[in-house]
Amino acid sequence: MKSSSGKYFIGLDHIRALATFLVFTWHFIHVNNGHYAPPPNFPLSLLTEGHTGVALFMTLSGYLFAKLLDGKNIVYTKFIWNRLLRLIPLLVVVIVIVGLRKYLAGQDIYLYTIKVFNGLLKPSLPNGGWSITVEFHFYLILPLLLFLINKSKYYLLFVLVLAITTRYFLHQELGQIQFLSYWTIVGRIDQFILGILAFHLRQNIMNRHMLIFCILFTFAIFYWFFDSWGGFYRNPSYPSPSCLWIYMPTIEGLTYASLIAWYDNSFNHSTGKLSQFIALIGTYSYSIYLTHFFVVFSMAKAINNYIIDLSNLHLAIFFSSICFLFMLPIGYLSYKIIEVPFLRFRVKYIAEN
Repeated sequence: MKSSSGKYFIGLDHIRALATFLVFTWHFIHVNNGHYAPPPNFPLSLLTEGHTGVALFMTLSGYLFAKLLDGKNIVYTKFIWNRLLRLIPLLVVVIVIVGLRKYLAGQDIYLYTIKVFNGLLKPSLPNGGWSITVEFHFYLILPLLLFLINKSKYYLLFVLVLAITTRYFLHQELGQIQFLSYWTIVGRIDQFILGILAFHLRQNIMNRHMLIFCILFTFAIFYWFFDSWGGFYRNPSYPSPSCLWIYMPTIEGLTYASLIAWYDNSFNHSTGKLSQFIALIGTYSYSIYLTHFFVVFSMAKAINNYIIDLSNLHLAIFFSSICFLFMLPIGYLSYKIIEVPFLRFRVKYIAEN
């Protein structure tokens, strides 16, 4: 989708589509506790541990805003206004729908309301809305990060090292760091920073096809081992005491930052039908991300109960791909009816020099 500056990067929408599919598949295979199953054939652990799609989204945000704002002065209040217009309308609709469902089910609405308000600071918003909280925390520190990168890349590397060091000491104190690493800016800041750095170092990654292949291959092997060790939930428990979560945001961020910078700068992306179709998935990715929670588990259960046993993860991944296509009409309607009407109120936030 186009930013308020009118710029559109079709390759980045391809990456959004991939991130959305990873997350959708991750939730789809929860049927029959498939997320607890032994890992499938390499490298499908990137799908059976598809929560990593969130890391791809976060890294992409860092990269995209570095690209849009490079060398620009922004009116910060207008920037925040535009981000609110982009994210809040659908989030509010989702919050209301979830609340109505809880009310009709006789659940405690007061407790749910408290969780929603806590979502300003904590990862408590429904349907993946926790990641919007993290995204807004990133927007709050974005001016500082842009100021530092304009001074020197080494300043951002220092912030990155500081984040890792902080998680190390928190792990020592708390006995686990998975919760903070996965659900909050404490971990996700690595991915935003590495996305920003990837844009500024893109010339070092452009056309380095063999390097990217080696990075992705190594990452896939790493994720297969991570899956074998118990993955997100059983390494050996949730939240995991493993020190791996000190470095997991960095490992994911490095990989995805390299992938994004390479893919965005190494190709003249086609505008053919297949490319545009994938890009449309990216355009609707926010809608698909927030709304798929309403249907993904029912889809998986229906297939498992009436068509075929999805205990086999390879079959589950296959059917998740089919069901993912059914999200496109939902994403389209959500995008057109809920999101687009508010986008006309966006304003230019780039200050005139």
